[in-house]
Amino acid sequence: MTIERVGVIGAGLMGSGIAESVAAAGFPAVVREVHEEAIDAAGERIEASVGRAVERGKLDDAGREAILARIELTTDLDRLAEADLVIEAVPEDAALKGAVLADVASRVSADAIVASNTSSIPIAQLAAGVPRPERVLGLHFFSPVPVMKLVEVVVALDTSDEVVTAAREFVMRIGKTAIETKDRSGFIVNMLLVPYLMAAVRMYEEGFATREAIDEGMRLGCGHPMGPLALCDFIGLDVLYSVCDSLYEEFKRPEYAPPPLLKRMVASGRLGRKAERGFYEYAHAGSRVAA
Repeated sequence: MTIERVGVIGAGLMGSGIAESVAAAGFPAVVREVHEEAIDAAGERIEASVGRAVERGKLDDAGREAILARIELTTDLDRLAEADLVIEAVPEDAALKGAVLADVASRVSADAIVASNTSSIPIAQLAAGVPRPERVLGLHFFSPVPVMKLVEVVVALDTSDEVVTAAREFVMRIGKTAIETKDRSGFIVNMLLVPYLMAAVRMYEEGFATREAIDEGMRLGCGHPMGPLALCDFIGLDVLYSVCDSLYEEFKRPEYAPPPLLKRMVASGRLGRKAERGFYEYAHAGSRVAA
């Protein structure tokens, strides 16, 4: 089982990053979105990202053009029909993801691998409506995808060994490191990361320390490149809330429960950097400014 053609469903921050990484490794990538506006935004996002790589000297102009030429942006789901691997990267909603996977599985070949980029939803739940669930697994990339080297390969109960082997080889071929995990909510990274982030949110919510003190404590005291509240803003508070919900639903442990403040911030549209406000305020370029 060899992967040569890749389809990506969802052209947001994660989907466009996956497509860029795939194209940079020499694979053609077809990226599908539902609206032309989203397609235009994805194209601008990818062009800006490869442009920054040129500015940093990591890519020349010819390499930039080659990457862009390998990426096809479309609203037509049938354009993914010949893909050997389809990666779903739509919003973190189990019903939506399940429907998307079932739909695309009916359009690709019976041997095509169907993967979800979910950060927390059990793969078995998403694969329930997919014919031949042995070809379904999780490929959880991390943001920003072109920079982050890790991919969690999530193996569901029905995932075949052949599919796991092909997925691991694909991850290696696009220059990433694969770590394999069993199929339970949160996988490896978020099971460890989310309790830490939620502890910081609760500390701030209770007025125990300022946001700056919490973040500087972890940056300067533990050597973390980013404090937990700034990291929440970077990930997106709506994404974190969904991950917390999924983890709490599965394990019923209080450390996974989203604090009330997080729910209020999401309801108020304070989603982090992408909304220009979260625990901090941000300028249009995404840099933090005084609140």
